[in-house]
Amino acid sequence: MQQDPLNALTLTKEEIQTVARERIHEIAKEFSEGFKFLENYPRSVTFFGSAQFKEDNPHCVSARALAGKIAKELGYSVLSGGGPGIMEAANRGAFEAGGTSLGLTIEIPQGQITNKYITEGIDSYYFFVRKVLLSFSAEAFIFFPGGFGTLDEFFEMITLIQTRKVVGVPLICVGSDYWKSLETFMTKELLSRGTILPEDLQLYHITDNHDEIIEIIRKVPVRNSIPFPREDKKTAPLPETRATE
Repeated sequence: MQQDPLNALTLTKEEIQTVARERIHEIAKEFSEGFKFLENYPRSVTFFGSAQFKEDNPHCVSARALAGKIAKELGYSVLSGGGPGIMEAANRGAFEAGGTSLGLTIEIPQGQITNKYITEGIDSYYFFVRKVLLSFSAEAFIFFPGGFGTLDEFFEMITLIQTRKVVGVPLICVGSDYWKSLETFMTKELLSRGTILPEDLQLYHITDNHDEIIEIIRKVPVRNSIPFPREDKKTAPLPETRATE
């Protein structure tokens, strides 16, 4: 008798629990290794943006120059997703300036292309782990134009800022030709429907002026530890972070 393929794929309760424990272990391991990696770089700025742009794209040229300026003038590590496009441009700018160029790469089915300008890096399997690590310790988030992934990261970061899960970390959007169009959409479709407040449109900066960006970052204090407000919880204390309350 032919076996029912649906029944063949059905797991018992015990098997589901085993799979869940193994998955949780792997997730915890990735977080632990990622946080330990970031401990070595207490001052950093994270770049986000499209992996599809070529090196002569104006946004890549801008990202390369800005990252070099941040590394040289501020001495901050430059952190990216480690891939091509804007990520490579940012890493290259820091690398060529003699700075620390970090990459948090991701395992994807088609394989990620890792740029050659990373001085140190770490790999993740889970996208959500990488997003936490990219935001965990940065003094600023710098967003260049991008696709679905960049917009996913942008809206997640701005939501964290809006809800004060991330405090005191500026979100800077470079490439006003791109971001002003998104701002127009948010004003027309979100603000007009009451799904966001007028002050939510002040949670980010749109500027192409590198000197202005440097001054924004320069004014951000480097916070070595901000404790979680867990006094009312009957749980063990969690690790401290600079970017969250």
